[in-house]
Amino acid sequence: MSYEAWFTLAVVVICLALQILERVGAAAGFLGATVVLLLAGVLTPSEAFAGFSSPAPITVAALFVLARAVEKAGLLYRLTNAILGAADRGRQTLAMLVSSIAALSAFINNTPLVAVAAPQVADWAHRRGLPPSKYLMPLSYATILGGVITTVGTSTNLVVSGMLEADGYGPLNLFDITPVGLPVAIAGCALLVWLAPVLLPVRRTARAELEEGTREFVISMRVVPGGPLDGVTVEEGGLRHLQGVFLFQVNRDKEVLAPVSPTVVFKGDDLVSFAGQVDMIVDLQRIPGLVSAEAKHIAPEGHHVLVEAVVGWQSPLVGRTLRDVEFRRQYQAAVLAIHRAGGRVESKLGVVTLAPGDTLLLLTDAGFITRWRHRRDFLLVAQLDAPTPGPPRYTWRVALIAAAIVLPVALDLVPMLQMAVAGAFAFVMARVLTVTEAIESIDTDVYILISASLGLGTAMEKSGLSQSLADALVWVLADAGPLGPLVGVVLATVVLTELVTNNAAAAIMYPIATATAPAVGIDVRAMAIAVAVMASCSFLTPIGYQTNMMVYGPGGYRFLDYTRLGTPLTVVSILLVTWLTYR
Repeated sequence: MSYEAWFTLAVVVICLALQILERVGAAAGFLGATVVLLLAGVLTPSEAFAGFSSPAPITVAALFVLARAVEKAGLLYRLTNAILGAADRGRQTLAMLVSSIAALSAFINNTPLVAVAAPQVADWAHRRGLPPSKYLMPLSYATILGGVITTVGTSTNLVVSGMLEADGYGPLNLFDITPVGLPVAIAGCALLVWLAPVLLPVRRTARAELEEGTREFVISMRVVPGGPLDGVTVEEGGLRHLQGVFLFQVNRDKEVLAPVSPTVVFKGDDLVSFAGQVDMIVDLQRIPGLVSAEAKHIAPEGHHVLVEAVVGWQSPLVGRTLRDVEFRRQYQAAVLAIHRAGGRVESKLGVVTLAPGDTLLLLTDAGFITRWRHRRDFLLVAQLDAPTPGPPRYTWRVALIAAAIVLPVALDLVPMLQMAVAGAFAFVMARVLTVTEAIESIDTDVYILISASLGLGTAMEKSGLSQSLADALVWVLADAGPLGPLVGVVLATVVLTELVTNNAAAAIMYPIATATAPAVGIDVRAMAIAVAVMASCSFLTPIGYQTNMMVYGPGGYRFLDYTRLGTPLTVVSILLVTWLTYR
């Protein structure tokens, strides 16, 4: 290999290693790798940054706007509600759920789909005394399977489509991926209905532990006028670092102080509210200057709500403690419990270092969900026992615009990019979304990752690295015939997608796969589609795909629960993709 190929290989390996070790996110890693290759002269400026103006990331951005409009109109909520209401418990509900969700995921981004459906499924299971763990992982897997049915089903497909177009093969049409993806989706959904009730264990969720253990509470105390606390600050009164409880709110006449800073000065008759462990209630009553008001369990009344929030890989909370980020001040919410890997964290909450997948049980105001649902701080934000939304808004406008986007693309009348962008603009003009909502709906990390991955793919091809790796793959697996290198590409894609992200795996494997295709007599587009499908089929771990992480905490899952159910899905996907690509 040339110097440029060796250098590119080193950059790719370091980039992947940093992601596997969780030192950097996928977007930052790929952008950094592209910049390094630019500085080293492997890429020219136009080659390095051509991806930012290519059709793939722009189409993905526009489809995020579509998903946000559908979510805002309440269509996803009502569709999920109809699915759950149309069947009884057991496999009938599971079959209805996975098949319907997979069909929706073929055209709607799976992240907002899971964000809306997961809380509904959990509430539905909770009301019927069923374990949510039997349904939430199949929900995530169904969105993954649905995403491989069409080219717009997932951003990974559009990454591969953009790379094909950049190489002169033309982009993937809406249903080009369907001959491979649809059989995988059908077989996968059938396996979920058959195996999920058997292989998935019953797990206790954070919500169940809270309600069954009844160790958390909210209690109100009143400041005695003229007493020891009247006229002193929280810090001076010794209420800042209480063991087992914390002060989260002060009510003064019609004024509500939350979060409560250490410098807040108490006044007589202030109503102060604490949250914490019920066995600490005696200690609170011993504090001079406080008298008990009406105590109540944690299901709060008024404007306070209980919320589950799942920490994501890209969250600024990862690797930091609640105290480090001043959580109550930053988020206007009090953390009552932290759930991790199917169990509750028993340490003092303020000193726990947060990790991806942690589920925080929060006591906060109703506006928390609106403020943080579409921010990268949390993968999933869901109110427990949320009220049913009001009458549907913009239903017909959203349905007509969505149909106007999909139908011309499905009939190959208009390219996907043009219709996606026009549809995003139409949602704003129809006042379904404001300009700010449309912009905030776009996942910038995904946009950067796709754009940078196109530059990295160019570097692998230009330096000769992809051809060298393809030649090595063919040589090593030569004894297995043409099927050997194809299996090698498929297996390598599966491994990468579980270690990093689906988009990153597709970006790395695409140039290797397309360089391998001519040597084994397989069509380049067919090999690219195989990579796209297998890069999305992340079933073995919670870290390979974002929706898997979104249900990790709410389902009370442990890491190996994914491997237990995901292994048969992965094996079947590998066999089907290999056979459908090779035949």
